[in-house]
Amino acid sequence: MFKFPTLRLKQLSAAMLVVGVLSGCTLAPTYERPQAPVEGSYPADAKGQAAYDAATLGWRQFFPDQRLQALIAAALENNRDLRTAALNIEEARAQYQIARADLLPTLNATGSESRTRLSASQSTTGAPLITKSYQVGLAVPAYELDFFGRVRSLKDAALSTYLSTEEAKQSVQISLVSQVAQAYLTERSYAEQLKLAQQTLESRQSNLGLAQKRFDVGASSALDLRLSDTLVQSARTSVATLLRQRAQAENALTLLVGTNVKDLPAGQDLSLQNIVTDIPAGVPSDLLTRRPDIRSAEQKLLAANANIGAARAAFFPRISLTGSFGSASSSLGGLFDSGSGAWSYGPQLSLPIFDFGRNSANLDVAEVRKNQAIVTYEKTIQTAFREVADALVARGTLDEQIEAQEAFLKAQQERLNLTDLRYKNGIASSLDQLDAQRDLFSAQQALIQARQLRLNNAIDLYRALGGGLNETTVAATPAGSK
Repeated sequence: MFKFPTLRLKQLSAAMLVVGVLSGCTLAPTYERPQAPVEGSYPADAKGQAAYDAATLGWRQFFPDQRLQALIAAALENNRDLRTAALNIEEARAQYQIARADLLPTLNATGSESRTRLSASQSTTGAPLITKSYQVGLAVPAYELDFFGRVRSLKDAALSTYLSTEEAKQSVQISLVSQVAQAYLTERSYAEQLKLAQQTLESRQSNLGLAQKRFDVGASSALDLRLSDTLVQSARTSVATLLRQRAQAENALTLLVGTNVKDLPAGQDLSLQNIVTDIPAGVPSDLLTRRPDIRSAEQKLLAANANIGAARAAFFPRISLTGSFGSASSSLGGLFDSGSGAWSYGPQLSLPIFDFGRNSANLDVAEVRKNQAIVTYEKTIQTAFREVADALVARGTLDEQIEAQEAFLKAQQERLNLTDLRYKNGIASSLDQLDAQRDLFSAQQALIQARQLRLNNAIDLYRALGGGLNETTVAATPAGSK
């Protein structure tokens, strides 16, 4: 019985593996991170009193409203954009595994049977003859010896692309958390304004009833009655408008969440939203590690850099090996008999001579794409810097705006009280009373909107600093610890 010479096969496989390892050089340029095209500090005060920075502060601690927490948790499970990002990661991971597999030879089990008919003139017996042959063994298809790093560069590019998609998913999650929170605050704002408008409508309808009675007994003019009616119709318009806006805000929130969540805790008013508003921003250089969109852009730059190595390697010879080892016989029963061993070994070299500039053009394309990736990376940093800077500038003025708006509302309420008193004593006209009521309603709505703006600003800063990845707060690592 034929004994399969495994020692020789192991020696051949080991030699090919050694060649593959030794061919691990690459012609890709040495990567140097581009300098951040932003200033070394923000144009506004970046200090804060929070114990944790945005990147370590969990969204459950940042958003204490339990209804909002439930909505964010549901969005992270059901949002379609986040699911798409996760599928993109799976695709990029598979592409990387394909590229990595090209670094090592493929070993296939083979078996074949062939039959050949010889004509009478070709046969030694003078009659047609059918010959048979059988072969079985192991074969290595064309395996490229990566002396110039073409395959390795493609593998590195695929790895960077995969890492880029992972960072992109984290960026999608950060955006999703902030979008759900802001959509929820928008719905809460419309709900508060609707409640205010409904209360105002009830009050004005009551005043219209009193004005009608005064008019019926001749105690007031038709003008006073019509002015009261205009207030009622204005409040009705506000109620209808806010009903529509709130319903649309709820629809937008449902789309972000990805499902209609039932049995939610009661929502809180904007004045009770205890969102963290004093997060320290640090320095712009921190954004390079905090923001996943910046890290994703840098991984794309690394992929473009690796593709240059593959394009450069195309100018050099490409060496491939093909080999097989097994047993061959003219009869099926004699495949493993002594002396039936067979092997083949075929190196192949391919050297580009005339390609009419194809390789040069491919290298130009790779270099241009790297330059494009550099520009995208720099633009991403600049955008992140602007988002943080805008949020910091707004943070410095919104508290003062809310304080001023509260004082303005108080003054408008006192003005209406005095106007009502003057109107009852016959000193002020009904038009003065009408203006005071309108201004009070506008001031009440403006205060609600200012509170929403302040909360949205805190969310913008949280997102711009890379917050929203952690569900619970991560303790800061002490300096010098491992």
